[in-house]
Amino acid sequence: MKYTVVIQWSEEDRCLLVFLPEFEDVMQPVTHGDSYEEAIKNAQEVIELLIESYEEEGKPLPETKKVGPLFQVA
Repeated sequence: MKYTVVIQWSEEDRCLLVFLPEFEDVMQPVTHGDSYEEAIKNAQEVIELLIESYEEEGKPLPETKKVGPLFQVA
């Protein structure tokens, strides 16, 4: 399954925050990174852990959602 990963700069935290919108029952943001590469790597690790946890608990995995364009240029 492919899940949505939203990466947003946080001026307050001085890093990139990662949100996983399909995982509504998980506290957001789920991870962070100092670069896009690190944020994506951390997001992948969190998704793998969440899938493993859901499967161990017998919970159904969230359905993937179609989202429109998320790019904003300031």
